[in-house]
Amino acid sequence: MQVPVEVSFRNMDRSEYLEADVLHNVGKLEEFFDRITRCRVVVEAPHRSHHQGNLYRVRIQLGVPHRELVADRESHDRHEHEDPYVAVRDAFNAMRRQLEDYVRELRHDTKPHEVPPHGRVTKILYPEGPDFPERACGFIETPDGREVYFHANSLVDGDFQELDIGTEVRFVEEAGEKGPQASSVRMMGQHHHLVD
Repeated sequence: MQVPVEVSFRNMDRSEYLEADVLHNVGKLEEFFDRITRCRVVVEAPHRSHHQGNLYRVRIQLGVPHRELVADRESHDRHEHEDPYVAVRDAFNAMRRQLEDYVRELRHDTKPHEVPPHGRVTKILYPEGPDFPERACGFIETPDGREVYFHANSLVDGDFQELDIGTEVRFVEEAGEKGPQASSVRMMGQHHHLVD
């Protein structure tokens, strides 16, 4: 690590064993991501006047390039946090999840969950003729130029015969036997062409 770890204790005496546990957990984070620039951990014992039991609080501040990640575990309803080692474990688990998200973002592995992919219908096929619409299929062109196959049964909340070339759709993509295919397709409107 480029900067030493700061471990401090509040409302309690310094514990050599607890500090060693914290340093071990920091080491595991560093094995996962070796560009951590600083780390500060505060283990806080509750004030003796608390009525909800002796629940420990652990705060971790982790410096990474262009950002600071913070995990602050204070759970009034988690009685397992009466054990400071459990509170430390949970705080580091929360920090690990944040660090994993950060690394995915750095690698551009993040996938937008809010909006499914979109495209426009480029082909509509009736292999056995228009009298058998249930056997029809089509292809969607994505903004990056790929073609995604879909079957008539994949269309949600619409009639396959309402589809036209150029209809804009949103879809859920999956791997099919012959390449990418859409498992569900929703029409966004008739004749809406994508803007490149």
